[in-house]
Amino acid sequence: MNMRTTMIAAALALAAGAASAEMWTLDGANSRIGFGSVKSDVIGEGHSFSGLSGSVGEDGKVDLTLDLASLNTNIDIRNERIQEHVFKMAPDAQLLAEVDMEAMEGLAVGATMESLVEGTLMFLGEEVYVDLPVVAARLSEDNVLIMSDGITYISTEELDINAGVDKLMELAGLESIDRAVPVTVRLMFTAGDSSS
Repeated sequence: MNMRTTMIAAALALAAGAASAEMWTLDGANSRIGFGSVKSDVIGEGHSFSGLSGSVGEDGKVDLTLDLASLNTNIDIRNERIQEHVFKMAPDAQLLAEVDMEAMEGLAVGATMESLVEGTLMFLGEEVYVDLPVVAARLSEDNVLIMSDGITYISTEELDINAGVDKLMELAGLESIDRAVPVTVRLMFTAGDSSS
């Protein structure tokens, strides 16, 4: 859906450079993708995804998976309708990127760095290019926090989900749902491979 979740690929990228040449693993419990929606022109609401996993490899390859079933719009029936009509019951989306592992090697503990990162969102068979202005904060030798620097927008047309959004409007009896969606990210990374 509007998840510019996509930005995460980008975000992951920064984490990669923040730690010299070693793997960084996403801390899903402390990471979120948020997005907003506006219906009938005047009613704004916030939503989020909490089911995130992934890593940045030693070679700079970024691979992030978004569990689409982790969507929380604060209304159960709306969650179900989006899963069925917008996500088509797909289990997940994937974010891919490749980053320069040396780009942020010099980031000291307590320091921050602004960057523009790029990635590709694999969603319902579509490949959508995305870029995201982010801020990386080195919290410790083993933790890097990546946050969106401002708000990024993604369109439902880019994701080829306009038909699904139209169906949501019909079911909810709405006059409109905005097709430009604001997205924010908060990604926490930990040095090392959590599976080892």
